[in-house]
Amino acid sequence: MSDSGHERLSSALEWVLIIVAAVGFALLIRTFVAEPFEIPSGSMQDTLEVGDRILGEKVSYHFRSPQAGDIVTFTDPDDEGTTLIKRVIATEGQTVDLEDGVVYVDGQALSESYTEGKRSDPISSHAKGLDQDVTYPYVVPEGSIWVMGDNRTNSLDSRYFGAIPVSNVTTRALATFWPLSDWKVL
Repeated sequence: MSDSGHERLSSALEWVLIIVAAVGFALLIRTFVAEPFEIPSGSMQDTLEVGDRILGEKVSYHFRSPQAGDIVTFTDPDDEGTTLIKRVIATEGQTVDLEDGVVYVDGQALSESYTEGKRSDPISSHAKGLDQDVTYPYVVPEGSIWVMGDNRTNSLDSRYFGAIPVSNVTTRALATFWPLSDWKVL
């Protein structure tokens, strides 16, 4: 093979290695650091709109547990192949109550401007994984969190499927990155 043939082969091999390394690096980032998600439903409106793309990070929960106010992605208790996104309202050991459309945690009414005044009423049905509807007051079990969508009148959340295990949480939502007009830190 001529020198120019070796150069072309070397250059092509270099590009292949660069592409393989880039794909490998991207997969490592997605697996261990951060992952993008598209918002499929209106359960978090108006905080997150249908079609928004968000970035969820995977590092912080290695050092701390989810906290009230965090927006998290997690595995759907009814469908392991589906990822949901909701806001953490209460953590293990806390008592959640719903009275006259208001959420109470440990006896204190929450100030939830992100719900835009939508009522937080109980849901009169339950997920297939529960034997009965969720009843109140509800004590969040150890190792679990209580999550709710910001669009309370259009969200199947812990009122429907109960508290979720922290081990089901996949990321903490960091920011909306697309469309650019909706860009914001969460």
